[in-house]
Amino acid sequence: MNGWDAVPGEPRPGVGRPPVRPPSGLFPAGPPPRPTWREPYPVSGAGVAVGGVTAVAWLLLFGLLGHDVPSYAWWTVLAGALAWLTAAVLVRFGDRGVATGIAIVTAGGWSIAAAVVAVRWAQSGDWPLW
Repeated sequence: MNGWDAVPGEPRPGVGRPPVRPPSGLFPAGPPPRPTWREPYPVSGAGVAVGGVTAVAWLLLFGLLGHDVPSYAWWTVLAGALAWLTAAVLVRFGDRGVATGIAIVTAGGWSIAAAVVAVRWAQSGDWPLW
């Protein structure tokens, strides 16, 4: 009878209760099957901002030590390398948000130094770093 071999007295699939389907996962019915991992030091906007402001001050102080384009560029490269080393230590042992702000601003500072070197090179036709 329509492929349903029921014991006498047992309701047919469409009668009484709906058939059981496995959940799709779109709407979870209970707790996750395994524990959820949480970041021990979550990145916050305030941490990124603090790292960015600190890196700007750091690069500005080192950039002011230069008296011409080559010395400005080399001081910026040195300051950026020290800043990225600090960011790497912070990623491993400290605040990842501050490390992110330092890395972003340092990359921007290196880009500005590279643009200054490129403009001087284009104007003079001589490589300004040595």
